[in-house]
Amino acid sequence: MLGWELPPYNSGGLGTACYQLCKALSKKDIDIEFIVPYEADHGINFMKVTAATQQDVETFLLSGNAYDSSYYELWEKVSKKNLTGLSLQDQVRMYEEAVASMVEDKEYDVVHAHDWLTFKAALRLKAAKNWPIILHVHSVESDRAGSKNGNPLVMELESISLHMADRVIAVSEHTKRCIHEDYGVPLDKIEVVHNSIDLADIEPLDSDNSYKYVDFMKSLGYRVVVSVGRLTVQKGLPNLLQAAAKVIEHAPKTLFVIVGSGEQYYELIEQAAGLNIGPNVLFTDFQRGKTWRDAFAIGDLFVMPSLSEPFGITPLESISYGTPALISKQSGVGEVLKNCLKVDYWDIDEMANQIANVMQSDALRDTLETNALAELDNLSWSNSGDKIMSLYRAHAGAAV
Repeated sequence: MLGWELPPYNSGGLGTACYQLCKALSKKDIDIEFIVPYEADHGINFMKVTAATQQDVETFLLSGNAYDSSYYELWEKVSKKNLTGLSLQDQVRMYEEAVASMVEDKEYDVVHAHDWLTFKAALRLKAAKNWPIILHVHSVESDRAGSKNGNPLVMELESISLHMADRVIAVSEHTKRCIHEDYGVPLDKIEVVHNSIDLADIEPLDSDNSYKYVDFMKSLGYRVVVSVGRLTVQKGLPNLLQAAAKVIEHAPKTLFVIVGSGEQYYELIEQAAGLNIGPNVLFTDFQRGKTWRDAFAIGDLFVMPSLSEPFGITPLESISYGTPALISKQSGVGEVLKNCLKVDYWDIDEMANQIANVMQSDALRDTLETNALAELDNLSWSNSGDKIMSLYRAHAGAAV
């Protein structure tokens, strides 16, 4: 297994999805060696986690944001200021060389690689060892860039890799269509394996919420809308702020809590000020652990307004902590989650209308929460693991 991150050293959902999937696979009589680019103690005992290089996490992260590949051109110009002198493209190259070297004397039945950052390494192993490679697509470049005009180097790598793969896994039908439309990969080569959630693995809340100010404002009759995710073009936060202005105009006792970091952080703060809704919009920056969980729990409604979301696991996490969700119709998670509100990301008026409806109706909020939580009971990473095991068997033969 080739991956770029694992919790607790993840900057987004990619690491979480890899962790949960491998945990489910480990229960199916399979041995996994997961190779990451950095050294760290992940506290994982259900698989072997191997560092491809000797760099620590802090040094590795200085090479840039692993998700926003359309940003790399700018990052290449400033990357020499970091401690390693490595850009993210340098890291990808170094990872490829390290992986190829460290597996020279090993034998595997299958190579399973996650997203473009690891695809070069997977192709290298296929060329050297003729091992079958399964490429797992959590997002394509057009998703990350919010349009078809992403980083051309990344798009070229994705195209070549996906055509050379023995099998491609997409996290949603949405992503499967993108792979086919962007790169012409045959539909019958792409298997959809949805991300999931296991309620038994959800860490419980305690009674003391971290967001004291928000809690106090709720006691004064305020309602709270929460959004958790990277502050990037793909996530559609400018549209949410425009909708927020319309909601606040009619319901001034509404707070919007924006949890996350990214290159749009200051742009969004400036936008909120320009819309004269600054006092009602709180930016928390990146959170994990208790403060991350408490952000979901403090909300009356969770909103994911993504322009294009391959899957989007945060609505499932929000529901697991008792907060119903509004998602864009351009989100893959909508294929498995029916009991939520949905809106086109560009429809600011309808987004504002649906948010306002929940803010003004406890009955609607409670019904959404109850029905969505019941729906989560039927989801499981184990089912996703079963689908992937069948792909392993198909490509690795009786050895698996």
